[in-house]
Amino acid sequence: MKKVELINVSKSYDKQVDVISNINVTIEPGEFFVLIGPSGCGKSTMLRMIAGLEEITGGTLKIGEKVANHLSPDRRDLSMVFQNYALYPHLTVQQNITFGLDVKRMKKEEQKQKAEEVAQLLGLTDYLGRKPRELSGGQRQRVALARAIVSETPICLMDEPLSNLDAKLRAHMRSEIRRIQRSLGITMIYVTHDQVEAMTMGDRIMILHEGKIQQIGKPIDIYNHPANPFVATFIGSPPMNLSEAELDETKSHLIIGKDLRLPLPKGDDIDLSKRKLTVGVRPENLHPATNESTDGSLFDVTVTNVEVLGNETIFSFLVGEKEWMAKWTGQWHINIGDRLPIRMDFDTLSIFDREDGQLLKKTIDQSHHVAQQEVVE
Repeated sequence: MKKVELINVSKSYDKQVDVISNINVTIEPGEFFVLIGPSGCGKSTMLRMIAGLEEITGGTLKIGEKVANHLSPDRRDLSMVFQNYALYPHLTVQQNITFGLDVKRMKKEEQKQKAEEVAQLLGLTDYLGRKPRELSGGQRQRVALARAIVSETPICLMDEPLSNLDAKLRAHMRSEIRRIQRSLGITMIYVTHDQVEAMTMGDRIMILHEGKIQQIGKPIDIYNHPANPFVATFIGSPPMNLSEAELDETKSHLIIGKDLRLPLPKGDDIDLSKRKLTVGVRPENLHPATNESTDGSLFDVTVTNVEVLGNETIFSFLVGEKEWMAKWTGQWHINIGDRLPIRMDFDTLSIFDREDGQLLKKTIDQSHHVAQQEVVE
């Protein structure tokens, strides 16, 4: 296992504008590290810089303890899985898997043995004699993964490998790739634009926007405590609801979107009085009001859209000029135009500085823990 370290790394194609700037991160040995961001944010460029396929304009790249800025790709001791799989159509599955071993002049018998071992691991044993055109998309993806695994490199790079698969197969391959990475103990750097992949696969994730790091951390920490409004809306489905907000004249209520008045808890030590604010709340933290709700945080809203998904119901409503969404567990008989009472608690809000995006107030941790049973011998 090897770590990968980027120190003040930047990339420019015209020596004037950086498409990636000031990237500082250490990817630990054996870690599943996910790069995520919208199209054009620089995540694939960063992966190609690590692989040696793009030149590093500034800063230092270390692989292990060795500076790798000017090492050729074949000397970086890593493998890569591309979005289009990059399989040779005239070669069989076995020949595609062992292609890199052939380049290393490994004996044919040893190549065959390694190919059979990794094929068994990935369920490809019955397809070793087939050509890529005879395989499904998921099988081709597994061949590309097998070719990376068989090289036994300590670092594996993946550039959106699941984007060409259907939803059901993507879900299966997410768990398959994660299982293989854990069993082999390799360091994996995985690029995706799909936040579900990032949340379910990564030990840590890095969110990029316009070539700059927005936040690095464990997926659940980023979900609960986004560093700025961009992260808040990028991670989560449906995304976090955001609206402008300010304190009223008495500084006892928060006015959200000029429509909602939320009482501030007494004794709260967060100073919000001198700032223009942006308030965010996750859709699942907007609850149906009950007769027992007496804390003053109740609002009536008019439903503008409804989606019943079987196990949950998502509906939309306007807060000022912004459309918000609420997500309630179960099946609710809600129609467009209905007036619904909703409860919103101050503890569940994320509050940002409207000017610089700084997170001023975190959502209170509401995670649940399973009680561990003692083993009786």
